[in-house]
Amino acid sequence: ATKSSLSTVCEPLGPDRPVWFPGTAPPPWLDGSLPGDFGFDPLGFGSEPESLRWFAQAELMHGRWAMLAAAGILVPEILHKWGFMEEFSWYTAGEREYFADPLTLFVTQVALMGWVEGRRWMDYLNPGSVDIEPRFPNRKNPTPDVGYPGGLWFDWGNWGRGSPEPVMVLRTKEIKNGRLAMLAFVGFWFQAVYTGQGPLDNLSAHLADPGHCNIFSVRSRTHMVGYLTLHCQYGLLL
Repeated sequence: ATKSSLSTVCEPLGPDRPVWFPGTAPPPWLDGSLPGDFGFDPLGFGSEPESLRWFAQAELMHGRWAMLAAAGILVPEILHKWGFMEEFSWYTAGEREYFADPLTLFVTQVALMGWVEGRRWMDYLNPGSVDIEPRFPNRKNPTPDVGYPGGLWFDWGNWGRGSPEPVMVLRTKEIKNGRLAMLAFVGFWFQAVYTGQGPLDNLSAHLADPGHCNIFSVRSRTHMVGYLTLHCQYGLLL
């Protein structure tokens, strides 16, 4: 494919591609054509082509949501520590008062997300069927891969078009960061439940006294889960 191509489809990688454990042979249905494919599917969930296609899209979307969630948890806590905003806990955000009542906000969110998810679902069933700029209905975007809409709103830098190699690198980075964010979000949630503190507070406590504030010196359930997830925070912040 060239930069003028209408679509960029990642090609299968060679037999010397990296795998999740050195020396292991990836299953035949994982040929390296999917971003983030390191040949790990011990239970054979992706052995059916349609299941593999579905799981790949599910992981992609959950990873993107998790990256947004992790940023939405960390940024307010950072801004609070810097004195730019009042204390705001993501875990208790639903208890705060907003410009509208909770039912109105819920219905509005369902309507907006329903429209977006409906378009994404139709694009999954019939790729390219909804790939039209709303303001320019007579001009279609270049035909994208499912899950990568492209166009002015989603790829203004045109990074997702061109030869397969750099596109595969960028998509693999996205998947790897999404996987890390999903693990980090689970850690953030457990910390909020068991410690009542944010991830940065838990991380600061560990860095201030790593000899005592670590998994091996845990004495109560309150702190155990928080320290178990420190590795997720390190990876996300670095």
